[in-house]
Amino acid sequence: MSWPDKLLLTNGFRVWGLRRTIDQLPEGVSAIPGDLSDPDRLGAWPETIDYVLYTAAADGHSPELYQKAYVTGLMNVINHLKKKNIQPRHLFFTSSTSVYHQCNGEWVDEGSDCHPQTFAGQTLLEAEKVLFAGNLPATSVRFGGIYGPGRNRLIKRVLEQKGCAKEPAVYSNRIHRDDCAGILKHLIQMSISGQMPDPVYIGVDCQPAPMHDVLHWIATQYGVELNDDHPAPPRSSKRCSNHKILDTGYQFKYPDYKAGYLKQKTMSEKCSFRPPR
Repeated sequence: MSWPDKLLLTNGFRVWGLRRTIDQLPEGVSAIPGDLSDPDRLGAWPETIDYVLYTAAADGHSPELYQKAYVTGLMNVINHLKKKNIQPRHLFFTSSTSVYHQCNGEWVDEGSDCHPQTFAGQTLLEAEKVLFAGNLPATSVRFGGIYGPGRNRLIKRVLEQKGCAKEPAVYSNRIHRDDCAGILKHLIQMSISGQMPDPVYIGVDCQPAPMHDVLHWIATQYGVELNDDHPAPPRSSKRCSNHKILDTGYQFKYPDYKAGYLKQKTMSEKCSFRPPR
């Protein structure tokens, strides 16, 4: 992912980015051609690294690909840091709220039990165990449904006129891509100022909302009539609290889905998304 790279670059950080396809890195990022899944192909790293952000994404939705991206890759990075005697001040890992098993609209926070029933949640929880076993200062940020440039899944669903039933309510937790980057930058700045970030934060906006409400609000912005004879997107129904990250002083750029999707509508129009006629 490139979204934290861009924000850090604009705030005076020198950034290196490791990717198999380095032409996809933002301008200004020092490229490291490499493959996280192969410990012999991690490329040439700088001798000193202050902060490591592990923001890998799986190549597909399967147990094998998730294991490769989140567990094997993270293990390779931690081992490489130790092998090269690189001592970062902090290692950040982007995880997911899928580690929570709750599915009946319960409120969850960083202290809630995690017994995920899906392979995605199970794999990410396994990766967090690898993270905290690495004997490095480390933080996992459990992000909810990320949207923003390049992440138009719900907009596309609305333009296909697919709603979902109002009852039973299926709660959605969302966060704009810019706030994902903002949280990571904020936690780095905490570390720079001498405040040790906690091991786990939830990264979602301030308003968990029923998926029915989210879809119909987006549909109103695009002038689309939805057919609610469709299942809700396959996500467990829970309400994630962001009080902990708010208590650190972070201020959301898009505190709820309405603010974020108004911005996203402008961006999607530039990408030529149009409602059906």
